[in-house]
Amino acid sequence: MKFGSRRTIPGAIATVVVCLLGVAMASSQAVQEPKPQMAEDVFKNVQLLKGIPVDEFMDTMGMISAALGMNCLDCHTSDSDTAWERFGADTALKRTSRRMIQMVSTINKDNFAGTRSVTCWTCHRGDLRPKVVPNLTVQYTAPSEDPNEVDIPPAPAGASADQIINKYIQALGGAQRLAGLTSFAAKGTYTGFDTHHTKVPVEIFAKAPNQRAMIIHGAFADRTTTYDGRAAWVAAIEKPMPLLPLTGGNLEGLKVEAMLTFPAQMKQVFNQWRVGATAIDDHDVQVLQGINPRQAPVNLYFDDSGLLVRLVRFADTPIGRVPTQIDYSDYREVAGVKIPFKLISTWTDGQTIIELTDVQANVPIDAAKFGRPAPATLRKTQ
Repeated sequence: MKFGSRRTIPGAIATVVVCLLGVAMASSQAVQEPKPQMAEDVFKNVQLLKGIPVDEFMDTMGMISAALGMNCLDCHTSDSDTAWERFGADTALKRTSRRMIQMVSTINKDNFAGTRSVTCWTCHRGDLRPKVVPNLTVQYTAPSEDPNEVDIPPAPAGASADQIINKYIQALGGAQRLAGLTSFAAKGTYTGFDTHHTKVPVEIFAKAPNQRAMIIHGAFADRTTTYDGRAAWVAAIEKPMPLLPLTGGNLEGLKVEAMLTFPAQMKQVFNQWRVGATAIDDHDVQVLQGINPRQAPVNLYFDDSGLLVRLVRFADTPIGRVPTQIDYSDYREVAGVKIPFKLISTWTDGQTIIELTDVQANVPIDAAKFGRPAPATLRKTQ
């Protein structure tokens, strides 16, 4: 090609443009995550709850379980836990559940403009059969306050959201020390339903401003949860998929958890803050409720010292919101910053306890640690 020829210049430019576009498109395709699979793509005999991601479908099952006070095998066949496809078999309770879902949907549509004002929990309250006779004990006993309620009760005149956040930052060690903590690698133990309530090793990796990974070294396989600042995944053998992408409230929830690891910028995470007050285990706490458009709220609870003692986040499902509660305690100083060494996570599918034993600050962490993990597989035995 003679670049001095006028006729060849447009062709050369076109070739360069095509090449650049090809590189850009290839790069875009390389980083673009596949769309999450829908419930009906993974499970058999899904009749009503179609068109929702797998993690949202599982949260919906959790909502039903919590509302009825039942576990998976109470509704499904007794051998369902031996193979995921067996959960597709019909039972009388499953057929009833479908009718109830349709009934509640109609109630909300006809009476509340489609807003989910009525859910399974509204009537069942943890019982298979809703109560039909007034409970006099409930009527004449002082009501118990649930600090996890989405509607934060109004607090007396007092601290603003900015003041509460500033006190939290100061309680952790101050803005300057927080800015100096850019990463950490932690080791400890993990206990949960998935480990049959036995302690197993756990590792947590975090990198500012918002990346986090957790690896649970179970007896038969590792369970890995990662958030790279944009997307999140869970790789676990007990999940319906060996690699489950997180969506909706689950994704936003991990985003908040990662932010709270390095909370210097937490004021900017939510468009609106509401201030409330309540009590946890008879101890007064201040509550901040973070609100963003088209997302479920997040509740943060702070004790008198200013430290965060609880996080409650919510995930939306077609039949109502399900909560996840994380309690923080045993704060210890690491590189001048207080870090909770005990975390108790409670949700509709179980409860886990993490107890850290060692935290190393400002260590180099490979970026791949926070990326999409490999699908979970059973550990090879010698």
